[in-house]
Amino acid sequence: MEYAHIALALALMPVVFGTVNLLRMARPRGAAPEGTLVSILIPARNEAANIAACLDAALASTGCAVEVVVMDDGSTDDTAAIVSGYAARDARVRLVEAPSLPPGWTGKVHACARLAEAAGGTHLLFIDADVRLAPHAACAMAAHAAAKRIAMVSGVPRQIIGSLGEALTVPFINFLLICYLPFGGRATSRQPGLAAACGQLILVERRAYEAIGGHGAIKGVLHDGIALARLFRSRGHDTEIVDGAPLATCRMYDGFGPSWDGFIKNAREGMATPIGLPIWTVLLAGAHLWPWALLPDAEALLTIVLMFALRAAVTIRTGEPWWTVPLHPLTVLVALAIQWAALLRSALGIKAGWKGRAYPATRTA
Repeated sequence: MEYAHIALALALMPVVFGTVNLLRMARPRGAAPEGTLVSILIPARNEAANIAACLDAALASTGCAVEVVVMDDGSTDDTAAIVSGYAARDARVRLVEAPSLPPGWTGKVHACARLAEAAGGTHLLFIDADVRLAPHAACAMAAHAAAKRIAMVSGVPRQIIGSLGEALTVPFINFLLICYLPFGGRATSRQPGLAAACGQLILVERRAYEAIGGHGAIKGVLHDGIALARLFRSRGHDTEIVDGAPLATCRMYDGFGPSWDGFIKNAREGMATPIGLPIWTVLLAGAHLWPWALLPDAEALLTIVLMFALRAAVTIRTGEPWWTVPLHPLTVLVALAIQWAALLRSALGIKAGWKGRAYPATRTA
């Protein structure tokens, strides 16, 4: 059937990209150069439930010197008190208070900019409060950056998925990055349009970061990882996505509702554009959803098998739960629903909200 030929053709692109990216994705290891100090920087807004475990993991870092700086960004819970307790016991920990959010800035980007100013490290490692670093992570990322002369190293932590709602949303991050991005965000290319990063885990070389203007140059964005990676590349620096599963873990959201809201926020600066989203819909629905309507055609069945095999390979490499693999078609369907909902909300002028703050419907770097 002609339609089945088209579906199979659409499936070949992610198979090729995914295979190459899985084989070539770097896994940082080794010792950082002498004199390396990694500043682990944590923006925190109402993170009392997370911050202690985050600090425990960061302070267990080995292989190079670290400091941990936490910015309390207007928390109304016990975040500041918990961090103050750690700071009283360990000189490597500092608590700083975020100044008022200036006009034109988004909250996390502003906090990261102020954290960078307070840091003393040769390398700055920005993490979210729900990230748990492996003991070797900070040193290994700095070593990789130094050895490869890469200004920015990022990775997607191994995602902890504890509910069906998370299983229908979170795994799409790694699948999209590995299977639909040429070069997988590696330093093979300096094209800004092919840059990628995960805001949960970003290490930058301090001098390069300051040379490009840091977070201040992207002050109005919500998806800070991608914007920062594109900025580095546009200024002639290398950036790279590495295998983040051995470096850290993270539970992004707790259930379907928070996952939906979080991904809608980021979609506005990603796929959810009037020109891009129809193309993405054809690519994703054509390869992962359409073949189901063409059964029992043999080529449609082959396409389905290929897509499940590809998803299984990504799931194994990224350490995500195996039971999310059979949900793959629904994951793609939910991802497209999120993108179209984000585009509609933007067209209607509905503001994006996060952590108690509202931002204009459309933001640019």
